Amino acid sequence: MFKSLPSSIDAEHAILGALILYPGAINTALEYGLLAEHFFLPAHQDIYQTMNDLALRGITIDGTILIDKLKDSNLLNSIGGIDYIIQLTDTATTISTLKHYVEIIIDKFKLRQLIEIMTDLTSDAFNNQGEVDDVMDKAEKLILDVTRSRRSSDFREAREVVETVLEGIKVKSESGTGITGMKTGYKDLDRITSGFQRGDLIILAARPSVGKTAFALNLATNMAMYNNLPSAIFSLEMPAEQLMSRILTFESEVAGTKLRDGTLKTDKDWNALYEAASRVKEAKIYIDDSPSLRISEIFSKCRKLKAEHNLGVIIIDYLQLMDSGKHAENRQQAVSEISRAFKGLARELDVPVLALSQLSRGVETRQDKRPMLSDLRESGAIEQDADIVMFLYREDYHNMEEESDKQDTDVIIAKHRNGSLANVTLVFDKTINKFFSRVNQPGVNF
Repeated sequence: MFKSLPSSIDAEHAILGALILYPGAINTALEYGLLAEHFFLPAHQDIYQTMNDLALRGITIDGTILIDKLKDSNLLNSIGGIDYIIQLTDTATTISTLKHYVEIIIDKFKLRQLIEIMTDLTSDAFNNQGEVDDVMDKAEKLILDVTRSRRSSDFREAREVVETVLEGIKVKSESGTGITGMKTGYKDLDRITSGFQRGDLIILAARPSVGKTAFALNLATNMAMYNNLPSAIFSLEMPAEQLMSRILTFESEVAGTKLRDGTLKTDKDWNALYEAASRVKEAKIYIDDSPSLRISEIFSKCRKLKAEHNLGVIIIDYLQLMDSGKHAENRQQAVSEISRAFKGLARELDVPVLALSQLSRGVETRQDKRPMLSDLRESGAIEQDADIVMFLYREDYHNMEEESDKQDTDVIIAKHRNGSLANVTLVFDKTINKFFSRVNQPGVNF
């Protein structure tokens, strides 16, 4: 049985009538976010758009002016003529109830949008249009776009914004930390970045075996524990059990070889391991070790985590292993699409996204081997999209001498869209895969 699309013609009549009778009411409707497309009847869309055009020109609307404008635009007959305009005034609502009727019209419009989306998705499913994951991602995104839609015409008065900013400054001042984003657990890094900010894409890059995965795991664990928000880790290179073994290693400060070989001999080691395991169990850490993930799958899983557990940060290890799910002429174009997608994900979910990236071999050919932005593999879009680019650098890595277990490692902040560039020197203990602030040497948890 055919059902008519959701609409409220009475509400549309009431609003249009009020806009004709009350000078300036059109501005109120626009402030509430009412657009021509929200009306169900095409005639009502034309009438409202005409009113909008008049308001933009600073012309006060009344019945006579509206009729003349509709006549000039050759729309008067199609909307029902002069008699229809007069009839609208008979059903006008008052200014005090205008907002209520605007909300009714917009709600009906959203329902029609959902019906259109579901019809489109049903057609895609029946016709096998595209991969299943792509169809699912399309469904989630379109529906979330409807549920999260906000009126773009909202203005916020200076007094409101000033009060909000002052309150924020007061809270920061009282806390004394200066941290406005996700705490990383490294004081110098937090001081420079004010914590990893929501909506930011952060790139962490280094040559192989310098410790970028270890540092990312340190960050993910710290952020989950310090901020009491979930960290989502997507590892395309390493299984979840191996990642967790590394996490338990640096949390317990028991040598990684002992955990790998099962050679824990003392009660001290076992107690440290069990205590670390207890802490990690309580931390909100989610690991996905699917070896070949598409962007659409990551988006879907992160949206679910955000909705159910208020996701705090996303870690991707690493960019060059990702599959965009789309045809690209070359790898550089594919990585560019992936980079833009992750920046979009950060903004959509309002969380920081930390993505690991490789460096090109060109850094090895220079006398000065400290990484630069141009050393990022497929660097163009990554550098452009990123809010922060951090490099890990160790002198020991590039010389022929045997590396020591504890090494000074520079975190080079080479790009910082909203702050200063700087170097943060940490101590990396290879035996336990842990990075320490210099003031917090191994054996002391910060």
